[in-house]
Amino acid sequence: MTEHAIWRDANMSLPTPVLSVRGIRLSSPGRGEHLQLRVSAPVTGGDLPVILFSHGYGSSMDGYAPLADYWAAHGFVVIQPTHLDAKRLGLAQDDLRRPSIWRNRVEDMKRILDALVPIARSAPGLEGRVDYSLVGAAGHSFGGQTTSMLLGARMLGPDGEAEDMSDRRVKVGILLASGGRGGADLSPLGREVTPYLNSDFDHMTTPALVVAGDADHSPLTTRGPDWFADPYRLSPGKGALLTLFGGEHMLGGISGYEVTETSDENPARVAVIQRMTTAYLCSTLLDDAAAWPSACDALAAEDAPLGDVEGVAEA
Repeated sequence: MTEHAIWRDANMSLPTPVLSVRGIRLSSPGRGEHLQLRVSAPVTGGDLPVILFSHGYGSSMDGYAPLADYWAAHGFVVIQPTHLDAKRLGLAQDDLRRPSIWRNRVEDMKRILDALVPIARSAPGLEGRVDYSLVGAAGHSFGGQTTSMLLGARMLGPDGEAEDMSDRRVKVGILLASGGRGGADLSPLGREVTPYLNSDFDHMTTPALVVAGDADHSPLTTRGPDWFADPYRLSPGKGALLTLFGGEHMLGGISGYEVTETSDENPARVAVIQRMTTAYLCSTLLDDAAAWPSACDALAAEDAPLGDVEGVAEA
């Protein structure tokens, strides 16, 4: 067992207090404005791994506190950018950056990877406590698509061209309600409002936990909730699929503690996601091999499990 795993196992039942700093700004030439970040981290501990979190369309660095707080309390540095599509930024519909918003999002994540050291200096008490070689990425919805590209997924152009925007610094991914294959699987609405979501997973080789709700019916696709399992089923890399029974697009309320967009509010479902994602990260980033299969066994042993897992041994 590694030093990381020993520290985390000792504290899993007693989360560490978290320090969160918002409004950190990265200079971003060509973006149109600085990239704003929130950084959350435990107040104690060293050699901390990093999780970059990409929000869903319209959200910001202040969303997804149920996940960011939990991961930080259990030993991870969580960095959340505000992408250009955030409602608070008020990007006009005819803004010339909109057609390439998907690309700008991936570039945001890479800017963060390039600046991990100065970002840590900007958060009080964090400098010297981060292991910059241990980096994972996570995202919800559009943020999941953003994250998938760091893992090796590609966006297919009109002529089938597919640029590789992956980043080897990212060792593992968490894709939450992340859309599936594009092309003919997009609905007319999907092709109209998100024509850039033409994802291909043939090259997504970085390990990933895909989290999907079996009641997530998206107007962007002609298919049903199985569309959200595509990043797991169509990628060649090691990975796992957590399917949540009755889960809709907000997966029980991961986007915030008090949010209006959650149609399937269920704190127990959110708690499952918190535990399972943390266990997966411990197994893949920190070499705590027992964390993921143990979490899967515990979920299956519940009297009324809220979900099931494929790929138990793949972490």
